[in-house]
Amino acid sequence: MLFHWNLTTATVPFAIANFCLAAVGAVCGGFWQDRAGPRKVAVVGISLWGLGNCLAGLGTPSLGAPWLYLTYGVMGGIGAGMAYITPLALVSKWFPDRRGLAGGLVTASFALGAFIYNQWIPRLPQFHAVAVHAGDLIATRMIEAAGGALGSAGVGAVTAVASSEIDTVMQVFVASGLISLLLGLPAAWLFRNPPPRLPVGPSPEGATEPPDVGCPPSKVLAMPQFYLLWLQLFANAIAGLSIISNAVPLIADLTAQPPASIAPLFGTVSIFNALGRFLWGSISDRIGCNNTFAAMFVVQATTLVLLGHAHDLTGALAGISVVLLCCGGGFGTMPSYNAQYFGTKYLGLNYGLVLSAWGFAGLIGPTLLARVRDSSGSYAVILPTIALVLSGSTILPFITRKPRS
Repeated sequence: MLFHWNLTTATVPFAIANFCLAAVGAVCGGFWQDRAGPRKVAVVGISLWGLGNCLAGLGTPSLGAPWLYLTYGVMGGIGAGMAYITPLALVSKWFPDRRGLAGGLVTASFALGAFIYNQWIPRLPQFHAVAVHAGDLIATRMIEAAGGALGSAGVGAVTAVASSEIDTVMQVFVASGLISLLLGLPAAWLFRNPPPRLPVGPSPEGATEPPDVGCPPSKVLAMPQFYLLWLQLFANAIAGLSIISNAVPLIADLTAQPPASIAPLFGTVSIFNALGRFLWGSISDRIGCNNTFAAMFVVQATTLVLLGHAHDLTGALAGISVVLLCCGGGFGTMPSYNAQYFGTKYLGLNYGLVLSAWGFAGLIGPTLLARVRDSSGSYAVILPTIALVLSGSTILPFITRKPRS
């Protein structure tokens, strides 16, 4: 069957997957690993992600969008969240003196996988042919929305070809799931917590400092610092996730370039999402997490204002690269931010609760951006609004104070 989906419908699976990853999978995975250890959680998470992709590829052609929402969005998203939170909590325990750098490297590997994927999949000949036809169809709809006129025969030709090759896209889902299982399960089986740390030394009373301390989630949820960290991650993530999910049509809208020529270029600049996690994470070890988040808010707000006026391909890609750099930086910095404020003893669940901000940002931002494009015919009108949200968020890091011991 041919999927007669508008941009909003096509964006919803990504939004659902992000929400289930961060608001469900990361929370459940964090709660479970604090009790059962990292190995079981990682194995289950990888299994759900891999099977969700396989089932999406096998069933979507006949069952349509609801099946894709359920398998890739819900099942795969929950699995990805469990597999994501586990190594983040783990490295914070293994490397307590370099949490920013360690967390940045782990989250960078998450984004680096997307970069490698974007370099590999579009170069497959069959998939490339489908992408070219899909780009032609998107360009046709953009011209029609702008008031242009195209012959119905041209649109029909594009539709017929896309329908005959839709199985190629579904095969990518299946192959992705199988590769995730083959690579992820052996790696997850190696996960283990570090041995108990040696006592730091005698206190003035002669006692020793406990090796692993932290606030339980019940107390964390009663602290204003938790909600301030949550809001900071939400604000930082919403711009990047909105752009990632709508990148190709957004750049095409700004520059009037054909989508087929934009997709490979965006796949290249997506490396900034990975670089930002490492870069800003390491910066936070030097200037502090509060100052790091404030800097990322200012940089993103300024960039989004300029991006709305960027009508050449180089300028648009440069602006999006900066936003991705900062979006990735939030995910690279927040694990250390969370550990500094709430400790490491309950890090899995505590960080999972903070990470739920990613889920809500991933659900609201991409869907809102797609709806604005479907209703107004342009992305540019929403970019200043997101910039305003980021500007207002700059105050949050400065009013966030570390809890007293």
